[in-house]
Amino acid sequence: MSASPAVDPRGPRFAAAVTTVVLAVVLVTGWWPLLAAQTVVFAIGAFVGLRPAPYSVLYRLLVAPRLRPTTEREDAAPLRFAQAVGFVFALVGTVGYASGLTTVGIVATAFALFAAFLNAAFNFCLGCEAYLLLRRFTPRAGQA
Repeated sequence: MSASPAVDPRGPRFAAAVTTVVLAVVLVTGWWPLLAAQTVVFAIGAFVGLRPAPYSVLYRLLVAPRLRPTTEREDAAPLRFAQAVGFVFALVGTVGYASGLTTVGIVATAFALFAAFLNAAFNFCLGCEAYLLLRRFTPRAGQA
């Protein structure tokens, strides 16, 4: 594990479920302001931290108190990387929709939806796996 804080793995899965619904609504309606709001949610999770991210707050206040406590923890670094990847796709989607490049908006949103759905439905975090692959194949300073 890295030095980043550990989190209850049920929280990110809850966030992925909410994200899945939000992105599906965007694809069905084409309402890009909702995608812009999701972009902000991703930005908070990626660049500020998971704890203040809106869906994390919802999880801690409304969902976690109704669940049994768990000792299982997950490193936050891969999750924050996944939020950054989601941010990029949501930003591209928002810009696409807002500028009239609807196909770009749809494709970028669909990619983000696919990743969120994988996490929500199958507990498979695509961004986390990409993070781990990058860490594995990226040479670290000071290593021979």
